[in-house]
Amino acid sequence: MSQNNLYTLSVVGVVAIVTWALRALPFLVFRAGRPVPRTITYLGRVLPPAIMGMLIIYCLKAITPTAYPFGLPELIAVAITAGLHLFKRNTMLSIFGGTAAYMVLVQLVFA
Repeated sequence: MSQNNLYTLSVVGVVAIVTWALRALPFLVFRAGRPVPRTITYLGRVLPPAIMGMLIIYCLKAITPTAYPFGLPELIAVAITAGLHLFKRNTMLSIFGGTAAYMVLVQLVFA
């Protein structure tokens, strides 16, 4: 086995172990039958909307409102994503629908 293959195998092994440990940790820390700490419950409630807000800002940061297409594909895709989510309340549908709409807009409509 070459040095490069050994390195690659080592990296994959470390990543697999860390991934497994991160998946197992909550089951070890929060045993069945014990109440979940209030801090964890609070974070579980407030972090998803905060992360979504940060992702929206990150995705829209490169819009140039003074140059064609003036951010229209991004804004239309955001509106479609929000509309799908309000209509169906399905996160995956909203994400995939908004992404598909954005790709169609930038590849076919505003090309």
